[in-house]
Amino acid sequence: MRAPHLLLLMSLLLRCGVVACTPVYDVEVVHVYPHDRTAFTEGLFYLDGYLYESTGLEGHSSIRKVRIDTGAVVQEFHIPAQYFGEGIVNWGSRLISLTWQSHLGFVFDLATFKLQKQFKYDGEGWALTQDGKQLIMSDGTSELRFLNPQTLLETGRVSVTLEGRPIEKINELEWVDGEIYANVWQTNWIIRIDPHGGHVTGLVNLAGLLGPGDDVQGPDGVLNGIAYDAKRHRLFVTGKNWPKLFEIRLKARLSQAN
Repeated sequence: MRAPHLLLLMSLLLRCGVVACTPVYDVEVVHVYPHDRTAFTEGLFYLDGYLYESTGLEGHSSIRKVRIDTGAVVQEFHIPAQYFGEGIVNWGSRLISLTWQSHLGFVFDLATFKLQKQFKYDGEGWALTQDGKQLIMSDGTSELRFLNPQTLLETGRVSVTLEGRPIEKINELEWVDGEIYANVWQTNWIIRIDPHGGHVTGLVNLAGLLGPGDDVQGPDGVLNGIAYDAKRHRLFVTGKNWPKLFEIRLKARLSQAN
């Protein structure tokens, strides 16, 4: 059975061209970089010429600083084996990370990856981003949480909706020019979200990025990971155990029925 969030995306695309609907974008690949195919990517962000990446699975979770051009890991912290690492975000001199079902987050020194403290939250932890004023967190539902970056306490929520219907499985997040970009778990779609009202303003189709020779093992090797270089307007995407990182450019479909 197809997941409900995937069925909603498909039904919307079938209706495009008949009624006004959410804009759909395809992508152009600008550049392809190597990516560690053993990295079960959960979180990704760009800062000062490097990618920062978190990986998941109990016993294999880590936080890494990575060279974009080579994919080489230049700094790494191994999350204790009992935790499943999830999303990460930078805030000032700190790096903040989530775990999946342990209701526990970590705060590190961004430069050294030295653990500074832990914090608690209800529900699951999936992804983090920030808008310069607050942290934004996904928990696998259709809701996004807003967190105070100093106290890490929740200050509010917004429900993500597509044509008035909630979209669940909101995963990895990235703040891009005033919008939230989000992976929808187990799909080839990124959704663009208005952070104020939560409605989806665009659908980005990333199907076909990997070629026939880009073997990804297992059903969990799905699209997951968005990073944005705001200064140079570069958008990067990858997936769990993907051998490649893609710099992409969005292209609006001339006919929304295609």
